[in-house]
Amino acid sequence: MQQQPVGADAPCVHIITDSASDLVQGELDGVSAVVPLSIAFGDKEYLDGVDLSHDRFYEKLVESDELPRTSQVSPFAFSQTIEGVLGAPDAGGSDEAVVITLSAKLSGTHESALAAAQAWGGRVHVVDSTNVTIGQKALVAFAVRLAKQGMSAAQIVSELDDAKGRIRLVALLDTLEYLQKGGRISKTAAFAGGVLSIKPVVAIQDGVVAVLGKARGSKKGNNLLIQQVKEAGGIDFDMPFFLGYTGLGDDLVRKYIEDSRELWEGHVESVGYSTVGGTIGTHVGPGAVALAFFAKQ
Repeated sequence: MQQQPVGADAPCVHIITDSASDLVQGELDGVSAVVPLSIAFGDKEYLDGVDLSHDRFYEKLVESDELPRTSQVSPFAFSQTIEGVLGAPDAGGSDEAVVITLSAKLSGTHESALAAAQAWGGRVHVVDSTNVTIGQKALVAFAVRLAKQGMSAAQIVSELDDAKGRIRLVALLDTLEYLQKGGRISKTAAFAGGVLSIKPVVAIQDGVVAVLGKARGSKKGNNLLIQQVKEAGGIDFDMPFFLGYTGLGDDLVRKYIEDSRELWEGHVESVGYSTVGGTIGTHVGPGAVALAFFAKQ
């Protein structure tokens, strides 16, 4: 694809996302803004990643008898953020923005971004990541790379639309309790799963959460994750990839990295990881391990 030359007069393309990507403001150089979703425990509402850190979220989640409620980003919140980046819609200017949202099938956040973008005409482009958490983060990281190469917003959107179908997000859950609290499985199934140490493996498929399989114990669960990577043809290490975990301790994700050495050896010197926040943590609970990557072509 023909890239736009980078020069003094070339418009800047700003990358914006929402907090369902689990990007902390300033974590990824080149992301102009992370717009927070809302998370409510009872009658107390917080802004994800702003006045509710990931650690504090899991402390409150374990203490709470009921699941918190997550709320989409409003069009007004997107408008404020875009204005902070590009200036007012009537102020003119040539800079552009690409807004990457969590899956439209999981939240109305995508529709809110589309509604807000209209005021800036063709200067603001909205992309449905068809993913969430570190899967969404992988697409954002790719967008940042393209923007630094000097591509226009329209070129970046085209590249993202072509590439996002290659992203695989798979996760091993430690407990069925939170799926039961959310009404996705019965109390009987959750109890039986706890007794038998059942570890479900889930994925984002076609923009929604799907259960891929169940394993007895963490070791077999880790093997299931490795199997999913191999079935995808392996990890494209030329593209961004991320590991994440839910909860307050990182023991399980460090064990997964060690058990999965065959995936990384010879490709990367080290494997980093980060926390998964409340948007997904609400539904899977603590102790989950997640991997997001671009499958090889």
